[in-house]
Amino acid sequence: MRVTISPLIVLIAFVSSDLAGSDLKSEEVYSAWLQMYDLKFQDAHIVLERWQKSHPDDSLGPASDAAAYLFSELTRLGVLESELFTDDNRFKNWKTWDPDPEVKNSFTKRIKQADGLADAALQKSGGDARALFAKILTYGLRADYVALIEGRGLKALSYTKSGRVYANRLLALQPNAYDAYLGPGVENYLLSLKPVALRVLLRFTGSEVDREKGLEQLRKTALEGYYLEPFAKLLLAVAALRDKQPEKARDILSDLHKRFPHNELYSVELDRLATQ
Repeated sequence: MRVTISPLIVLIAFVSSDLAGSDLKSEEVYSAWLQMYDLKFQDAHIVLERWQKSHPDDSLGPASDAAAYLFSELTRLGVLESELFTDDNRFKNWKTWDPDPEVKNSFTKRIKQADGLADAALQKSGGDARALFAKILTYGLRADYVALIEGRGLKALSYTKSGRVYANRLLALQPNAYDAYLGPGVENYLLSLKPVALRVLLRFTGSEVDREKGLEQLRKTALEGYYLEPFAKLLLAVAALRDKQPEKARDILSDLHKRFPHNELYSVELDRLATQ
């Protein structure tokens, strides 16, 4: 039985908050994330390339650039339609996709670069919040890639568990690092949708499977998050659609559409809701 989970990203993507103090905030990197949400991926790459040149030892730059590569590929392939999550038949019959090898190579390169920089920082200080956050991102982005593009749910679950370790470490140090709640929130919520027998097995193997806890974690990121706030709101819209709450989903999607008018995902979902 396939276990499919998307802790992010997705993805994606991270509007004001007290995210773990100023050490995790960067207005320039944040602007690149906003461009990603509006599907302006090349603009995001340019901003992040400039950031990396002036901050060569900062793992957040390449981790964010990896997100831009992943999100652009998910957009190209059209795998972010919320129908994949709200239509159980399509969800169960998830297909694999034909990824762009150049994008995959760039994505992998940025992930390795971010991991190397973060690991080096954590060797100097295990409480480096920025490095811990970068590790949360790299594991989450890996999980999104193998789950959403390659259809390898079990491998994605492994990445998710590893990412949760860093999320717990960061939250223990800085409970107001609200973006760190997103990965555990997605894990709890998505796995809670699985059949009872599978949920029992997942708990036995160390996964977190708690629907209400997952939704509460997503709300924390949606209300107080920084880089991942818009993505958390999209996931809450998906949850509202699954719970037969179209008005709630419409409100969330309308707000996202106003902020990111070039992202057709929001308008497509709003059009779908208008016909229901």
